[in-house]
Order: sequence, then C-alpha cells, then structure tokens
Amino acid sequence: MSKAFLKEEVSPADEDEEESGFPLPVGTKNYMTPAGHARLREEFIRLVKVERPEVVGVVSWAAGNGDRSENGDYIYGKKRLREIDRRLRFLTKRLDTAVVVDPRAQENTDCVFFGATVTVLDQHGDEFTYSIVGLDEADPGCGRISWVSPLARALIKARLGDSVRFQSPGGARELEIVAIEYRTLD
Repeated sequence: MSKAFLKEEVSPADEDEEESGFPLPVGTKNYMTPAGHARLREEFIRLVKVERPEVVGVVSWAAGNGDRSENGDYIYGKKRLREIDRRLRFLTKRLDTAVVVDPRAQENTDCVFFGATVTVLDQHGDEFTYSIVGLDEADPGCGRISWVSPLARALIKARLGDSVRFQSPGGARELEIVAIEYRTLD
C-alpha cells in the first residue's frame, strides 16, 4: 500500500507546537513582558468563557437536528472545537512556563537585556528601534523582536556605543547601539 494513503499519527505535543509555529529552544525559559503575558491571559479567558461555550451550543443544537454526516454546522463546529482546544492547550503550557520580566525593574540599564528598547544605526546611517520581547510577543513590523532571534542575540549584553554583527537573511550586518531604554511596552 502506498504511504500516501496512510495517515501518520500526530501527538498532542506536536499539535501544540504546530499551533505556535515557534517552539521554545530546548532548555530555555519562556520570558515574557507583563503586557505580553496579559494578552495571552486575555485570549485564554476569552476562549474559555466566550468562544468555546458558543461553539459548544452550536454543536449541541446541530447534533439535535439529526443526520450529522451532512450537517455543516455540526462538522464545522466540531472542527472549531478541536482548534480552540488545541489553542487552549498551547496557551496553558505557555502561561504555566512563563517568566514575566518587567523591563522597568531592570537595574543594569547600561547593557542590553530582555525587555530593552534599543535604537541602532546601520552602516548606511539609517536608525532603527527594536524592543526585545518574548517569543509569543514578537512582531517585527512593529519593531518587536523575539529574544531568541539572531538580532536580539547579537544585541544582548552589548553596551551603548558598541557595534554588533549578526547574520540576517540578506547577509552579515553591523549595527551600532545609539540608545538603550527600559520602558513599559504596551
């Protein structure tokens, strides 16, 4: 029989990692800012208290309508319940392992650490500002980079005036640190 017809088993742990798209590096902590932690908690609460009960109600109603094999509400509802439950497992795991770090509590403000907002100057004289945040908070379009990204790893432990080199998708780049701030990230 062809392997194309065999469905491989996917463990719940694999499904959780697929949901996130970004597994934590082995042996590392799950650092988060207070705002990022609050956003994940709000999503968890919304899924548990609002979305899941609504979908359960639709599935229950659809199941009472008889034939489930051609009942779109039932089929879609069951699929949506699986998606919600997978996301809840993922959020539970991430929130349970979270180490919340408030950038304002950083004492050594001369050096770049988790939670820092760093302004850098590239070799062309262009200025960029990046905030180093948790894996689940990263949004490069808004200047928020994950602490495990190549750029953040190059910046961490650097000081004001230092030049750092890192490998970007476009090749090796060098940046000079011109400002380091520790502020609340919303």
